[in-house]
Amino acid sequence: MAKQIFGISCGWHFNHSIPSSDMDTGRSSQLTERVRRMPASSNSGILPLEVLFDVLVRLPAKELCRLRIVCRPWRSLASDPLFMKTHVARHRETFFLASFKDDEAHIHIMDFAGNVIKQIGIPAGHKVLCTRLDLVCVATNKNSCHVLNPVTGDVYNLPKSPAEEHMYHVNLRKPFTSFVFGHVASTGEYKVLRMFNRPGFTDLGIPQLCEVINVKGGTGQARWRGKQSREFFVECQKANSGVVVNGVVYFLIDSVYDSMIIGGDGAGIHPDFICSFDLEVEEWREDIQGPISRNFVYDMDFPDEYIAIWDQLSLAELKGYLVLVYHQNYETRTWIKQYSIQIESFVPVRECKVKPLLVLDDGRIVIWLGSTGLLLIYDPRTSTFAEVEMRRLSEVGLYTGSLLNL
Repeated sequence: MAKQIFGISCGWHFNHSIPSSDMDTGRSSQLTERVRRMPASSNSGILPLEVLFDVLVRLPAKELCRLRIVCRPWRSLASDPLFMKTHVARHRETFFLASFKDDEAHIHIMDFAGNVIKQIGIPAGHKVLCTRLDLVCVATNKNSCHVLNPVTGDVYNLPKSPAEEHMYHVNLRKPFTSFVFGHVASTGEYKVLRMFNRPGFTDLGIPQLCEVINVKGGTGQARWRGKQSREFFVECQKANSGVVVNGVVYFLIDSVYDSMIIGGDGAGIHPDFICSFDLEVEEWREDIQGPISRNFVYDMDFPDEYIAIWDQLSLAELKGYLVLVYHQNYETRTWIKQYSIQIESFVPVRECKVKPLLVLDDGRIVIWLGSTGLLLIYDPRTSTFAEVEMRRLSEVGLYTGSLLNL
């Protein structure tokens, strides 16, 4: 049996930065003065308030949650907005946001040991979107989308009505929708991108409709804004098909084009073409060519290998970079192969939803297998897998909010 190779390529041009914390040297004196002005109820012990502040803010959130019950002054300090903001800036903890195959009526915020920290009910039939934010988005492919705030319990019900310019479009007769939830760091805005797919699989003359909405408190006054449609279709059939990296949404090209290639059409359209939409300026950007089509020679007499690529590709975000996941070895000047993983011992042959979620501080990679619902941790130093003991996952994302707020 041939070995399966699980490849991950990262585009070099997607940069990211890590914000500095409030405890940086240049700001420490200003912070100390703000601590001194905190309410006197935050401290009744021997240590000065600013010293107690500096000690407690260094502890992990899980330990700090336990210490909050020691006495009322400590609870008051750990609940202070200044303290929580400083703690989040120092620790940047990440948790799983999961729904289970045997309980799709709830989503769960979990730590990496599989302990459930908070359970949140969601509307029937909704799936959690794979995000990496402090808010949660759930949606269906039938034009229903909600944004949840795990801290306050607020639910933002996004309007089903289309943008005014799309009001009478044929796509709305039997709406098939895809939603992507993202954050624009430069403005602090949360936005949802909605795609109305074409009414039927073969309706290639009808463009997909693209709309954007800002998520605000209650969203009572928010309205969808129609945006320019693309010439080519992006992948909307699969759940969580869009990936957000630094405020830009990325899609693979629609798999309808593999059928066109078999029929002799669709020349020049390749499975690893990536479309991108900038949430800040709300415009489509120039397409990106992946590493496969630059090296693969398509043989019309033997199309099976090339057609199979369409089902083997997926997108993800790791460490602020756009990632293309595939089952072969390809590399170009603009795409750098980061990992090559032999997966036949752990991943079923028919598993086609292999999604890397996170690179841990020690270099290990958390990987979700969508078809089986397994969560694995791969160690590139030893080329070994370890399974995270938990129930089978139907969807999984990451939650970046603080435990102190939950």
